Amino acid sequence: MDGGADLERLARGYRGFARHCAAGGSPAYARICEEVARDGEVLGLVASLPRGNKRQPNLLLGAVRYLGGPVQGWGPWRAWLVGHWEQVRRVVMERHTQTNEVRRCTALLPVLAGVPGPLALLEVGASAGLCLYPDRYRYSFDGGAQVGPAGSPVLLECATSGGVPVPERVPRVVWRAGVDLNPLDAGAEEDVRWLEALVWPGREEAGRRARLRGAASVVAADPPLLVEGDLVERVGAVAALAPAGATLVVFHSAVLAYLSQERREEFVRVVGALEGRWVANEGWRVFAGWENAEPVVETDFTVAVDGRVVAYAGEHGQSLAWV
Repeated sequence: MDGGADLERLARGYRGFARHCAAGGSPAYARICEEVARDGEVLGLVASLPRGNKRQPNLLLGAVRYLGGPVQGWGPWRAWLVGHWEQVRRVVMERHTQTNEVRRCTALLPVLAGVPGPLALLEVGASAGLCLYPDRYRYSFDGGAQVGPAGSPVLLECATSGGVPVPERVPRVVWRAGVDLNPLDAGAEEDVRWLEALVWPGREEAGRRARLRGAASVVAADPPLLVEGDLVERVGAVAALAPAGATLVVFHSAVLAYLSQERREEFVRVVGALEGRWVANEGWRVFAGWENAEPVVETDFTVAVDGRVVAYAGEHGQSLAWV
């Protein structure tokens, strides 16, 4: 690919992410990404990064936040980025986009409650494993009575539609494990700070940060098994560690979009051969060929059990619409 075409492809990606940020309640990031797409010098810096995931807008924005850079206003952000480029580049090369939005458990809970227990949970793309503890958080659907342990420091609120089967209790989980290319430690301040840096500025920011910190404290007190490695290559071996007598549930949220189509298909073959259930919570284009894959709200995720779409979820777990 020639240089001009490479820059134009990058610009399209940043314009698309700007629209996503605008729809997701982060006007500051929307403005910054729109301007990145117009700025030849900044696009050139981004193009100096390896092709693929290292050029992601979310990773670049997170690196600037992690290093203490500004997030409000294009001018200050641009000046800071250019002036600190080598530091930003170092963080981008060392880190990965690993948003661990614990409120996504609101999409998991009604599904898990319908699976015969006890449960053995295996999350691929687990990051710090915050979503491996759906039984340790409190839930309130549509402002109703809370479900879950009363002493939990985390309350997950969700608006529903379409007759969501809201459970009266959390499932019993007897084993939990995760696979990630770069597992994070919920008990390590630097790793938690990186997760915080990936939270978008905007109206949801304070709540997301509070939930993240609360969930990290839960996980740090009783860490799961986190295995480093490629999710396609390691999921089978880790699944084999699940205890007998428990129902294995392999799940993932906002992970498979980072895989090529070929790797996604290979993952489906691997997970389909396992004894257990498979729960996917992904952007609809990941499995666009599935029946009912596309949600009404463009930014919503599609929730599926064993390849069958059952619901659409807000990307940060704020809503759930049953199919």
